[in-house]
Amino acid sequence: METNASFPGFAALADPTRRAIFERLADGPLAVGELARGLPVTRPAVSQHLKVLKDAGLVHNRREGTRRLYYLNPTGVASMRSYFDRFWKHALDGFAAAAERENREEGP
Repeated sequence: METNASFPGFAALADPTRRAIFERLADGPLAVGELARGLPVTRPAVSQHLKVLKDAGLVHNRREGTRRLYYLNPTGVASMRSYFDRFWKHALDGFAAAAERENREEGP
């Protein structure tokens, strides 16, 4: 199973400002100025946070006219989901095994 060290997305999302940016991008592509609106950091700070998210594989960007739009990287998000899906499956398998043991112990 992957760990924090092998999946940089977790470390990138450890910061509350980066999590807020990531969550805003879930609604669709945004420019830095739009992302900075309402955050307690400057536009240059948002750009630095976006660089960390991009380096972690969670965000991509594209040029649209004079603006650069940032959006979630579906591959990075899928990798993170895959990690949690494996964890969730492991937890559910453990729960099912415990329930089966309990049923056998109760007997007919």
